[in-house]
This record gives sequence, C-alpha cells and structure tokens, in this order.
Amino acid sequence: MKLAKKFCRAFLLGVVSYLICWGLLAFFLQNRAIPSVGSSLQTFWELKEQLALHTLASLGRISVAISLSLLLGVPLGIFLGIFPKLNRLLSPLLYFLYPLPKVAFLPVFMILWGLGNFSKILLLLTIIVLQMIVLVRDGVQQIPANYQKNMTNFHANTIQRIYYLILPAIVPNLLASLRVSLGIALASLFFAENYATHYGLGYLILSAWTKMDYPEMFAGIFAIALLGFFLFTLVDALAEHFHYTV
Repeated sequence: MKLAKKFCRAFLLGVVSYLICWGLLAFFLQNRAIPSVGSSLQTFWELKEQLALHTLASLGRISVAISLSLLLGVPLGIFLGIFPKLNRLLSPLLYFLYPLPKVAFLPVFMILWGLGNFSKILLLLTIIVLQMIVLVRDGVQQIPANYQKNMTNFHANTIQRIYYLILPAIVPNLLASLRVSLGIALASLFFAENYATHYGLGYLILSAWTKMDYPEMFAGIFAIALLGFFLFTLVDALAEHFHYTV
C-alpha cells in the first residue's frame, strides 16, 4: 500500500512537472511545431489504442535487448573483473568499440539479418551490452581485497565466490547499468524503429513528423516519457528491494 502511494505521488509529480515544462515551452516559443498541451493530450486520448500497440512493440524490443544484455554482459563483466589477464586482453577492444556510434551499424545489421525485429534488437543489444560489461567489471574490481582474502581462507571455489560475494557486491553497479541502459535504449528507439516496421513509438513519432502532425508527434513523445517513467520506477523498486540507492 505504501509503495503504491509512493508510486502514484511520484507519477503525478512527474506528469505535472513534465506538462508544465511543455506548456511553458509552447507558450514562449509560439511555434506550431510545438503544439499546446491540450491538443496533444486530446490526440493522445483519441489514439490511445494505437499508442498502446506502439508502446507494447517498443517495450518488447527493449525488454529482449536488456535481457540479452544481462545474460551476456554480467558474466563477461564478472570474468573480466576476477581474471586480470583476461581483462588486459579484452579491455583494449572494449575501449575501441565503446565510443563507436552503434546506430551507424543498423544498415549492416539489416543486410546481414534482415529487416525484422532481430536487427533492431541486435542494434539495441550492441548499444547496451558494452557499457554493462564495463560497469559490472568495475563493480567487481571495487570489492575490497580483504573480502576476497576471506573467501580464499574459507576455500571458496570460483562459483561460490561469484554467488556469495561478487553478485551481492555488484548490485549497485548493475542497477546503475540498468538505468543507463534504459535511457540509451529509449533514446535509440527513434532511430531503430524508423526502418521496415509499422509498430513502435519511434515509427509513430517519425511518421507523424513527416505528416507534420505535431500533436500526434508529441503524443508519441509523451508515450515514450510514460514508458521511461514506468521502467525507471521498476528499477527503483528493485533498488529498494535490495536496499540500495543508485
């Protein structure tokens, strides 16, 4: 009950703050490219079923990409953190790949793996997984040496060391990585969903932009903001569950 009240309070505060900023921007700029809050909310309500389908499509792509990133990034980050030689071998490659604009590879992914969801999910995966590997690795390396020594004194093997020491210790880094990943994934949707698809908030926004239907475009932007709020709130709930703040 307390969690529900906290969520509702944060949701109302976030929505009201967002709409106030939007309204002030529209009022001062007086440009038709930034429609009034009222007209966009009316469009949002009229397109609520269509927006729900686009939101579910985007949520599905983000969920799959982040799930795959966790499955790949967490083990790789842990191994880089506990095996210094492996870290010295692979870190230079990570540092070369990390700053590359991954969105530029979408045409290559489409040529190799088609125009469907797989290439779009793969793009989101490549954007997310590298920073997840780096953050998890850093979390492992920040574990105090005396903790590792205690595990050695108890004759813990690698699996026990990972389960009882490393996984609990990297929770803050993992939650921080999820926050960054969600932001990156939501920001990348606009590009990833603009090709060979008919569902997704990125597709909806660009389609509305090309039609110069700015109320619909801002309704799509508002839908992304709502999706982002719910996903970030979910990470907050995980942080509270593990008694961490990130």
